[in-house]
Amino acid sequence: MQKIGFGGGCHWCTEAIFSALKGVANVEQGWIDSTHPDAKTLSEAVIVHFESHKIPLHVLIEIHLYTHNATSNHSMRQKYRSAIYTFDKTQKLEAEAVMIEKQKLFDKTLVTKIYPFKSFKLNSEKFLNYYEKNRDKPFCSRYIEPKLALLLREYADYVMTNASKQSLA
Repeated sequence: MQKIGFGGGCHWCTEAIFSALKGVANVEQGWIDSTHPDAKTLSEAVIVHFESHKIPLHVLIEIHLYTHNATSNHSMRQKYRSAIYTFDKTQKLEAEAVMIEKQKLFDKTLVTKIYPFKSFKLNSEKFLNYYEKNRDKPFCSRYIEPKLALLLREYADYVMTNASKQSLA
């Protein structure tokens, strides 16, 4: 099992997206910081535990880039840092190569940065699995469901059914 960290928009959205994917065994939702000088504060993010033979890192990164505004350097980027948090040098090098390749898919420059992982703080229980617990809330229909619709449209081969999700447990 491998793991990678992703920060982008709201961690509720990011958690829902990666929880819907085949090969993802667990998504931890909370805040990540890094040892990098530009990323030493906690930022909303997730840690994705995945099986690379079922869903490769390059697909996870591409999904991450398409499911948050990876080309906007807005004023809330410290809290909602567009980032990939790596756990070792090999993963960092792979993420860098993938980012160079994926930039070709976007008209604007990607602002997503690759940072070394330092620490993680899990969100409180009441906010974990937010989408699963709150599907009827306006936030979910406005922000999360369009991203899940994109997953079904563009990455259907990687989206799991409820039956396959239980087989990962």
